[in-house]
Amino acid sequence: MRLVHLGLGAFHRAHQAWYTARADDAAEWGIAAFTGHSTALAGALEAQDGLYTLIVRGAETDRFEVVDSIVEAHTGGDLLTFIRLLASPAVAVLTLTITESAYHLRPDSRLNLAAEDVRHDINELTRLFSVDFAKRSPNLVGNGPFRKVDGLGEVRTALGRVLVGLEARRRGGGSPIAIVPCDNIPGNGSVVRAALEELAAAVAAAMAAGNAEPLRDWMRENVSFVSTSVDRITPRSAPADRADVTRATGWIDDAPVVTEPFTDWVLSGDFPAGRPAWHTAGARFVDDIEPWENRKLWMLNGAHTLLAAAGRLRGHATVAQAVLDPVCREAVEALWNEDARHLTATSSPDLDLDTYRAALLERFENPRIEHHLEQIGQNAATKLQLRVLPVAERERAAGHPAAACANAVGAWLAWSRHSGEIAESLSTVEAVTALDAALGGDSSFLNLVDRSEATWQSLSQKENP
Repeated sequence: MRLVHLGLGAFHRAHQAWYTARADDAAEWGIAAFTGHSTALAGALEAQDGLYTLIVRGAETDRFEVVDSIVEAHTGGDLLTFIRLLASPAVAVLTLTITESAYHLRPDSRLNLAAEDVRHDINELTRLFSVDFAKRSPNLVGNGPFRKVDGLGEVRTALGRVLVGLEARRRGGGSPIAIVPCDNIPGNGSVVRAALEELAAAVAAAMAAGNAEPLRDWMRENVSFVSTSVDRITPRSAPADRADVTRATGWIDDAPVVTEPFTDWVLSGDFPAGRPAWHTAGARFVDDIEPWENRKLWMLNGAHTLLAAAGRLRGHATVAQAVLDPVCREAVEALWNEDARHLTATSSPDLDLDTYRAALLERFENPRIEHHLEQIGQNAATKLQLRVLPVAERERAAGHPAAACANAVGAWLAWSRHSGEIAESLSTVEAVTALDAALGGDSSFLNLVDRSEATWQSLSQKENP
């Protein structure tokens, strides 16, 4: 086992675990995976020796694959095991799929030190590093077995868990390691590096005794942060999927995953202790990842975020239903026109935007991928800030009104008020107001948003075509 993953769920199993299983040197690697909060999934996978079925669902037929790259499955609350594994010199890579909101970032992509769970973890890590953790560090990272640490406490955030694991690795004289975030955050490698350094600095400042600064210095010398762009639509599995597996293969699988045929993975960064031969499974390694992540983040994820609001306002439940609605489709096409203008201006021709755009429509229209708008719509305020507002900023800077971006935001405000999601509505207004102020404070973008919101409210009252 040389890989550790945090955020064991459907997407990881359809993407990073699948690439690892298909790599030419797969036999040399194995994944110890930790859930975010779920206990049921870890138990189901452990009972199946980590094996699960990937249902690759095309528009007409299914393909069934057994994925065998997960060798251990643990609950996210098993902090002791996570620390032990991350401290192990055999582990070369830590991957993350914890969702955008779980990083606790501010709109400027810096760590939100005021967030309740982050404040809690600063206090908990201060205690661990200065008292319990320090006293027991020989047992934690010595050559002998990893012994139970009484009173280890609760670390709530994913980055807090990672920091404790890195400190255990450092105290054991640990070798270099690569951290590979796979969530939809621009420059995710750099963002996670900065967030972990900020968290380490906050712990150092809070310590009454001892000094956590060596951890931050050690990370700068020994931890590589790899930026990634990940792309594979993976809806929630349903009970019927288990029956499909049994009917088609004869296997009884309590943890199948459904995904689409399309997949893409682009990575940029160093792996000082090695990595699986992911390139042999189709992953792409590049020097500049920004064009690739923007293509995916703006066009696929941005359109999904728009459809999650507009589609539900129009009475639809899935992406496939919503994209066939002419009103929603027109809004998506207009958003893609604005996206493409700024991708074309700065990007490599390898992006092939026309082909990617056509593929997106085909993927969205796949009637057998039930990608539910309710699932996509979670944490909308954060997603809008990452997927739509950056394009609006570029549009405005180039002298364009950013009407399609405003339309996407307006759809979300209309849905937020319609559904009673007031917190999302307020967060979205704050983000848009801040953008408007940064772009001159003339309120023109906010006015477009207001008009779009009113239009979507009107459209939601009409009968769907």
